[in-house]
Amino acid sequence: MASLPLLEIKNLKVEFKSEEGMLEAVKGINFQLKQGEILGIVGESGSGKSVTALSVLRLIAPPGKITSGSVHFQKNGKTVDLLQIPEKKIRNIRGNDISMIFQEPMSSLNPVYKCGRQVTEAIRQHIEISGGQAKQLAVDLFDQLQLPRPESIFRSYPHELSGGQKQRVMIAMAMGCNPDILIADEPTTALDVTIQKSILEQLRQLRKDFDMSVLFISHDLGVVRQIADRVIVMYEGEIVEEGDVESVFQNPRHSYTKGLLACRPQQDRHLKRLPVVQDFLKESRSPIDFINKLKIPKEEIRKHRQALYKNPVILSVEDMKTYFSGDRHLFGKSEVIKAVDGVSFEIYQGETLGLVGESGCGKTTLGRSILQLIPSTAGKVIYDNKMLTQNRKKQLKAYRKDLQIVFQDPFSSLNPRITAGSAIEEPMRVYKLHGSARERRSKTMELLGTVGLKKEHYRRYPHEFSGGQRQRICIARALAVEPRFIICDESVSALDVSIQANILNLLNKLKKEFGLTFIFISHDLSVVRFMSDRIAVMKDGKIVELNDADQIYEHPQKEYTRKLINAIPQA
Repeated sequence: MASLPLLEIKNLKVEFKSEEGMLEAVKGINFQLKQGEILGIVGESGSGKSVTALSVLRLIAPPGKITSGSVHFQKNGKTVDLLQIPEKKIRNIRGNDISMIFQEPMSSLNPVYKCGRQVTEAIRQHIEISGGQAKQLAVDLFDQLQLPRPESIFRSYPHELSGGQKQRVMIAMAMGCNPDILIADEPTTALDVTIQKSILEQLRQLRKDFDMSVLFISHDLGVVRQIADRVIVMYEGEIVEEGDVESVFQNPRHSYTKGLLACRPQQDRHLKRLPVVQDFLKESRSPIDFINKLKIPKEEIRKHRQALYKNPVILSVEDMKTYFSGDRHLFGKSEVIKAVDGVSFEIYQGETLGLVGESGCGKTTLGRSILQLIPSTAGKVIYDNKMLTQNRKKQLKAYRKDLQIVFQDPFSSLNPRITAGSAIEEPMRVYKLHGSARERRSKTMELLGTVGLKKEHYRRYPHEFSGGQRQRICIARALAVEPRFIICDESVSALDVSIQANILNLLNKLKKEFGLTFIFISHDLSVVRFMSDRIAVMKDGKIVELNDADQIYEHPQKEYTRKLINAIPQA
């Protein structure tokens, strides 16, 4: 480590203008990043961690404003204040000396350009190399980041990739110029646990190979523990705890840190509900003692599952196949992508079946094929003893009242031009439920309360809510038609661990209240285990293992399943 810090932030304050006046998002924080160090910044959405990162590169846009402080960056023995240098100089530093991986890849990638062009353009802006050399560098980076078919990804548009694949394209773009500092803002949030583990290992290797420093921002302490040397915990714009990783994890002092540590699903015990940050902010508690009080005895779980499997089968999938056409080869012949390749299973009424696997394994395609949102190539879906796969669109509409889905990205699931209340009321109007407009509004108010929102949220638009609140609106909209069966497709994967805990607790509460049956799709096996009675593990379009959730977790039969379990970050 160099004697002088590579990056030093002093008394940084950032404000945003709001209807209530000026909101101070960052409240005079101070910290240093040393040469070759990985510094983790942890906190919930709204804690100020991303605003801090954006401030380093002067990317705070109106109505936000940096009101005070300095950001000193050391380069070739010279130190400059990034907040004071001319705009032309900061543009040369961005992407070259200091690079940033943003949290939301879809909004960071240009939808009208192919991924390869966007990566090579970023590289050639700072490095004088030919187009061919830039392409080879980009393809090599895609391969290093374990993107399937790197040449094909180079020619693909962002909408043709999964969320995890888009994020890896963004990481390749940031790594292209070998920066001195890499700011990684939630770079693994949308990734599978195995790919996440690989990315973290690659970031550590890059730090070693190029003596690069990393400012690693995450809401997940388990992820930060895997990669960081030191950690800063932020809460409401302030640093509430700071120290080396092991000290903070083994002996957290602040109640907020204790809450973040306790929020993740436990691997060695079943809980009545997940702890949330509020449990620790009210009073000082030991995370372990509090978790033990929520523990459910294994005998109670065994009796519950025995009773569950006496229920009738509500949904049956038989030899489901969903194929897509891929790239054209020589003589015009297309490659066939077998997204779902001969899948069969049954779900009992009141059960939660977890569907887990890496990005691209076919789990999302399977979920959408069950609802016939994507036409299946072959196979049967039988719901409540009625065939779904041989119905036309008009006939399927009646079934979709019973069968609902909650998608991964709540923002793109909601129409930005209609209010939350209208979004929830819309399916009621489509299915002519609750008679009059007054009755539908009354039901909407009731549903807002059911999912933990307030009556005043009725008239607000999607952009006025946090990610967790938007997901609650989507859940309320799904409940509006009084369904019997809900598919949750990565519905908590992009949320902070504390908000994730609240949503998971809410889903379990609603399951009991409304007698719901779930398919719960996720790449995170610890989350799936907390939610599920049984777990199906998918790989390459097939189910490779299907068993009781505890058996899958404690006695996995397949090496692939063991790989998923071993990749779960430990907090």
